Amino acid sequence: MVTDIRNTTHAVEATAVMKLLPARPRLLALGEPTHGEDALLDLRNELFRQLVEQEGYRTIAIESDCVRGLVVDDYVTSGTGTLDDVMERGISHGWGASAANRELVRWMRAHNVRADAEGRPASERLRFAGFDGPLEITHAESPRRALTGLHTYLASRVDADLLPCTADTLDRLLGDDDRWTGPAAMTDPARSAGRSPEAVQLRLLADDLAALLDQQTPHLLTTASREDWHRAHLYGRAAVGLLRYHHSMADTSPARMTRLVSVRDQMMAQNLLALAERGPALVHAQNAHLQRPKSSMRMGGEPLEWWSAGALVSARLGAGYAFLATALGTLRHRGVDTPAPDTVEGLLYAHTDADRRLVDAPRLATALADTRPAPRRSPWFGYAPLDPDHLADCDGLVFVRDVPESR
Repeated sequence: MVTDIRNTTHAVEATAVMKLLPARPRLLALGEPTHGEDALLDLRNELFRQLVEQEGYRTIAIESDCVRGLVVDDYVTSGTGTLDDVMERGISHGWGASAANRELVRWMRAHNVRADAEGRPASERLRFAGFDGPLEITHAESPRRALTGLHTYLASRVDADLLPCTADTLDRLLGDDDRWTGPAAMTDPARSAGRSPEAVQLRLLADDLAALLDQQTPHLLTTASREDWHRAHLYGRAAVGLLRYHHSMADTSPARMTRLVSVRDQMMAQNLLALAERGPALVHAQNAHLQRPKSSMRMGGEPLEWWSAGALVSARLGAGYAFLATALGTLRHRGVDTPAPDTVEGLLYAHTDADRRLVDAPRLATALADTRPAPRRSPWFGYAPLDPDHLADCDGLVFVRDVPESR
């Protein structure tokens, strides 16, 4: 069995990844089992560079606010703003402070201007995308920016009579942004504005605006760039998804939290499918958002199960979607020590000596079929070990032996 395990591992390189797959996927998803570790983000950055230089990838999408991500993309593609500013405003969840994320954005901008004084042609420029909804663990954003962005785009290009409302009507219905973003609504449905009369009307208007965007596509593409049209669609997805999320926040049924996590991953999936239409992209997020089997977690002591963005996208794209999970040996600064020898992580820890290895996950699952590994238990809530039952559902597995504390 040890020999079989060793024969399933390779260096973590773009060429080795592609050899595991039947064809270059439109979306190559790289998961992580914990957030906030720059060593894992450095690995992601290195793999992305190789995919750009060797496999023609041009886009990276990370688990960050899709609307705020436009700030980073503008900087990467055209130099709008400063690096300090875009790291603060363009990446959500506090991850703009990460040195590895900063290096990713810096390198992407440098790559886009490296060719000559004029920069690279638009078709060859690297692109950055957030694919998460405008959400945080503690709250959801106001739908104002997305709704007004979509309305502004349409109002300047179509007959006023076709618009379902004026900008003033949207402003009146949206009211104070604090009524949407208050953290109390995350735990108390009664504090949510998501089922107020104004929110109900806004959901109808968002749907009408998104429909108008589709209906007027031939005309709109003659009045502005296709890039502006794509951005308007992003605003539309974000507005509709946010209002659905706020509606679920006001839910008092036992299914409330399941609906919230499901809506979030549905928003992620819609953003990823839109990116897939524009060329191959590397996607990076927590394993649970990218895996094919049903995801699960406990929140407030209650078990939740839902279909992840990866499961939804894989169902649509088939072989156009590939998923590499990441598993860890140790995360000692978080209290995660050497894995038990009967776990997948323990077997790899004992029989691989490189800092990181790419594992042929289906082949490893076959090699371990007669000796089912035990599930690993983490002493720290922020690390989710690999579920051995999901091993065969991964196209590959990246194993990082020892994760140092972030610099």
